[in-house]
Amino acid sequence: AQNAAKRFNADLIYTWLPQSALIGIKSGYPVVLEMHADVSGKLGAWWLSQFLKADGKKLMTVTTQALKNALENSTKLKLSPEAVLIAPNGVELEKYVKLPSPSEARNQLNLKQGLTVGFTGHIYKGRGADLLFELAKQMPQINFLWVGGTPELVTFWKNKLHEANVLNVTMTGFVKHDVIHLYQAAADVLLMPYSSSISASSGQDIAEVINPMKMFEYMASGRAIVCADLPSIREVLNEGNCVFVSAESREQRVENWKAEIEKLLADESLRMKLGSQAQEDVEQFSWVKREERILNKFI
Repeated sequence: AQNAAKRFNADLIYTWLPQSALIGIKSGYPVVLEMHADVSGKLGAWWLSQFLKADGKKLMTVTTQALKNALENSTKLKLSPEAVLIAPNGVELEKYVKLPSPSEARNQLNLKQGLTVGFTGHIYKGRGADLLFELAKQMPQINFLWVGGTPELVTFWKNKLHEANVLNVTMTGFVKHDVIHLYQAAADVLLMPYSSSISASSGQDIAEVINPMKMFEYMASGRAIVCADLPSIREVLNEGNCVFVSAESREQRVENWKAEIEKLLADESLRMKLGSQAQEDVEQFSWVKREERILNKFI
């Protein structure tokens, strides 16, 4: 980062790495450090604490209040409002202007017609693949659209669906982000079926601090959202724009999700109300507005 800054005569360094942030501030550059997860281990905490203690013009952004709390605990430092900005993730709102209706989107994508429950994103541990599987088994009259996943995991779940004779699931595997909004528009209801423990690609458990980009995409799509009830999620979503299901309940987990999904599928006016409110609420979370908040805070 420092070599690139020198090469391009940069005015500041913007990085996701505490190591680069510390070296940058020590080299005399203004630095913005963007954090999306807690630091790992004593060394990670050391790098971050040294950056926070260093002199110089700097700012740290975090995606949730929960993450700020976690970083304070890891570094044993109290972070002042001047030093930290809570800047949730965002969405390209332009992509979600004048989306087709669910049935029109399904036509464009050559998907089955009929009420559709959708999910887009990674399927690492804790992301809800097992729950989606069970829901599809118990709701054979409903189409399930599953977008994303590594080739290995997609093959695993396709085989499992085949073995269980579950025929109402369409799995696309990876699709380009440029068309994700169309797949989201093709659903009548969108799911965020997190568990109380969620693995990131690094293997780190991020359940306490998660701020998924697909949450903002779901909101922008104007579709009804059913989501696991996690504290960090409630920093953005609420009962006015989402239906929550407990992430803790194990015994009744499938039944609880099934009941809430069926209520929405049976009530188009409620789906429209929730989706419309979510669209209105997400206006403040565009990437452009996020950048403006960060720059205004830094400058």
